[in-house]
Amino acid sequence: MDLTALIDEYLDYYEQTQGVLPERLAAFGDSYREQGHLTRDQLYDIAYESSTRSAYHVEKNPESRCREVTANVLAVEGDFSKVQLLTGLSGFKTATASCVLAALDPERHAVVDTRVWATLDRLDYLDGRKETFDAADYVTMLDPIREIAAETGYGAAEVGYALFAYDDDVREGTLH
Repeated sequence: MDLTALIDEYLDYYEQTQGVLPERLAAFGDSYREQGHLTRDQLYDIAYESSTRSAYHVEKNPESRCREVTANVLAVEGDFSKVQLLTGLSGFKTATASCVLAALDPERHAVVDTRVWATLDRLDYLDGRKETFDAADYVTMLDPIREIAAETGYGAAEVGYALFAYDDDVREGTLH
């Protein structure tokens, strides 16, 4: 399979999905890098992009904790540790945490969920389907995403969007 052609086609298709808006994440990433942290309101907005149903949980976090955790994410090297920090905040499971990381560094990080995992399974990068994810699963998905990014010349976030769109297009039946 020509991965570059697949990524090209499904990046175009992504606009037709209900996925996170790349432009919105890019704007959050700009603010994050400029401020050195994210506020609770910014985290709420990111969470709302990812999952409108559970975003309200973000409001349970004290403002100071939101700033502290997101500042610490900048200081930590490992992908696993970054996700673990973010999932310590109310309203942040791995998929939502991946939005923050993709906003911060779209060349190295991607928004992930069951659709991305399913596509990686279909393309024989992973084995078996998965419905829930933890930090270790995020790292597991990042390896093939980064491999595809290196092979195709796209950033990890773009690869993630295309993998999401691919599943949206080819999946038969319901998501869960």
